[in-house]
Amino acid sequence: MAQILSPNYLVNYINDSAVSKAGLQQPRLLVMAFLGGVYIALGALLALVVAGGATTLAAQNPGLDKLLFGAVFPVGFIAVVLTGADLFTSNCATQMVPLYRRQIKLSEVLRVWGVSYGGNLVGALFAAFFFAYMTGLLDAHQPWAAYAQHLAEHKVDQPFLVVFIKGVLANMLVCVAAWQGYSAKDTLGRMVGIWAPVMAFVALGMEHSIANLFFIPAAMLAGADIGIGEFVINNLIPATLGNIVGGAVLIGLPYAWLYSETDGRVENPTDIDLP
Repeated sequence: MAQILSPNYLVNYINDSAVSKAGLQQPRLLVMAFLGGVYIALGALLALVVAGGATTLAAQNPGLDKLLFGAVFPVGFIAVVLTGADLFTSNCATQMVPLYRRQIKLSEVLRVWGVSYGGNLVGALFAAFFFAYMTGLLDAHQPWAAYAQHLAEHKVDQPFLVVFIKGVLANMLVCVAAWQGYSAKDTLGRMVGIWAPVMAFVALGMEHSIANLFFIPAAMLAGADIGIGEFVINNLIPATLGNIVGGAVLIGLPYAWLYSETDGRVENPTDIDLP
């Protein structure tokens, strides 16, 4: 049976690991974030191929197709957590704990966020070009190419506020997934804890900025009629702002306040690296 860490113990562990991350040298954090962007992109690519290829299912039962899309997408998030890569959206929540406890400064939080976002961006774009476009997976004759284009066009054709709110819920669920993943002490428990909330936000069609750094550029490479400015203004900015609110304001700060005591502090916080 999987062992579960108590919430207080877990928040203390997250605090210590987030402090360690804030002290990382920029090149190391950048490489970790690059890998995180690649892993998220690979999970997204798998979801496109599997759900986008199920054309009959999509036509007859779109709800099940969305569930299928969500079911395979978490592969990337699981890889990020289990391999110690870095993800901007998780950092939105985890860095709030030591900030609330005044163990790190706001400038350090912003540095982690900035380097993490930049590395995730490069990793996601790298995967979109080399692993999706250059491999021919997004060629026009592939059934999921049209699926990817339709998905991306929908993402940039929503009101700013709608994308923002979807971004809030997306990162609430992503950070819950990360929290649950950290709470288990065995690999299977972590995988299950991560999978369920991530599956939910994807199946619901919420907006995750780092995933969108793959979805929309990949669709553009596949022929979607989307401009860079349209992508950035209509989707990336509101999704990113929503992700920050969902992770920092609705997950990170509440848990930092709820479990502000130091009882149950982790003896060795380096056992698991936070994404």
